[in-house]
Amino acid sequence: MKTFQIAVLAGDGIGQEVIPATLEVLQECGRKHALSFEWTYYDWGAEYYFKYGHMMPPNALELLSSADAILLGAVGHVDIPDNITLNGMLLPIRRGFDQFANVRPAVLFEGVDSPLVGRHAGDIDMVVVRENTEGEYAQIGGFLYHHQPDEVAVQTSVFTRRGCERVIRHAFELARKRNGKKKVASITKSNAQGYSMVLWDRTFQVVAHEFPDIETESLLVDAAAMNFVRRPQSFDVVVGSNLFGDILSDLSAIVTGSIGLAASANLDPTRRFPSMFEPVHGTAPDIAGKGISNPLATMFSAAMMLDHLGEAAAAASLEGAVKQVLSKREARTADLGGQSTTRQVTDAVLSCI
Repeated sequence: MKTFQIAVLAGDGIGQEVIPATLEVLQECGRKHALSFEWTYYDWGAEYYFKYGHMMPPNALELLSSADAILLGAVGHVDIPDNITLNGMLLPIRRGFDQFANVRPAVLFEGVDSPLVGRHAGDIDMVVVRENTEGEYAQIGGFLYHHQPDEVAVQTSVFTRRGCERVIRHAFELARKRNGKKKVASITKSNAQGYSMVLWDRTFQVVAHEFPDIETESLLVDAAAMNFVRRPQSFDVVVGSNLFGDILSDLSAIVTGSIGLAASANLDPTRRFPSMFEPVHGTAPDIAGKGISNPLATMFSAAMMLDHLGEAAAAASLEGAVKQVLSKREARTADLGGQSTTRQVTDAVLSCI
């Protein structure tokens, strides 16, 4: 039996609910596929911040480095500014482990209704690949005359040829592996951002020449947002900068039914460091503690984790079980129009496994 070391960061809000549910289905999936998991739990996040003044300890990356993968719930609290939670935990992990490719699939599944009229199961099947370590989220800048009436804030985006090239190449390689349209759409705003995005555009053209079998499209981000709604069926793999990928992947989640189904993987494709898998939905403080959160995005993320670990059969089993629950339209949480609890949805997935 193969054993994997998994670092578990439930985090805050509904992360405390969706992570335990997902660990249950992973255990059941492991029994079916002769896999075992050794969980190492870390209580980092908002409560840790209230106790110690920071989101995680100084040696956090050292502690996580021995894991085969990291499974994260959600991070954030209404009493802590988002820039503190983001820069105190998520971004240091992503950058420290060079998880430069953030992969976010968006599929309209059987049994799920899109808010777009006339869209049916399978019509939308795309994946957004977001540059994850630099760009607009590089956190380079500062304040002058801080908290004074004439305060100045400087925020600098950083785009490197290396950073652009490696995430764009990852998108092309993903398009080649998928059973989709063999197409990559690059998203920029190079008409207004004449340096960083022009570098991205030039790099995209260079990499595209290495993949003559892949169709390409280049869109400005405003046009891309429009087309995600107007013609979402035309997209296969979409690659964009940190900011644009972040925003567009939320839009892709909504047009496929619910952000409660949106999974993601923070990947170091070179496998020098552990990769991190998390749902996109955040802490959802309005429903936290009520036992009604949707665990399916986290379960889809766990399936991505299994696939990354080389366990394709187990990944397919878990993903298939979640799809079966969706198609039955019986156990479904409020975001999908149902009234089921987290427990009931989890039991339904366990039954399908």
